[in-house]
Amino acid sequence: MPSPSRSRLAPGPLLALLALACNGAAPAQEVSLLVQRSALAGYRYYEAPALAAAIQPGEDLDLVREPDNPHDANAVRVEWRGRKLGYVPRASNAALAWAIDSGETVTARVVREEAMRRSRRRVVFDVLLR
Repeated sequence: MPSPSRSRLAPGPLLALLALACNGAAPAQEVSLLVQRSALAGYRYYEAPALAAAIQPGEDLDLVREPDNPHDANAVRVEWRGRKLGYVPRASNAALAWAIDSGETVTARVVREEAMRRSRRRVVFDVLLR
């Protein structure tokens, strides 16, 4: 059986790796957690139809809380480059509204635009917690 001193990593290399990481020599990594995928609510009532050709998959979207919205106290508006596209669906906005109100860093990005029945379209987007 090997002695305990031989089964452990020598402290020299481990300390050197930690020093490199702490001194910024190693690039920082960002982790995002996908919390929901939704279809944009109100697509045809706002600017989404006019901007659909310009919006590409992977582009960032802004999520803006509207706590004074007369129709939904949990309303979260979805914007692209300052233009209102619609809303996070009411059925899935309560936890998101709470996270934004609590100061969590929440972002969104376009997944795709897809056709629906009767020539209707919608934007599908991901919501990420960073």
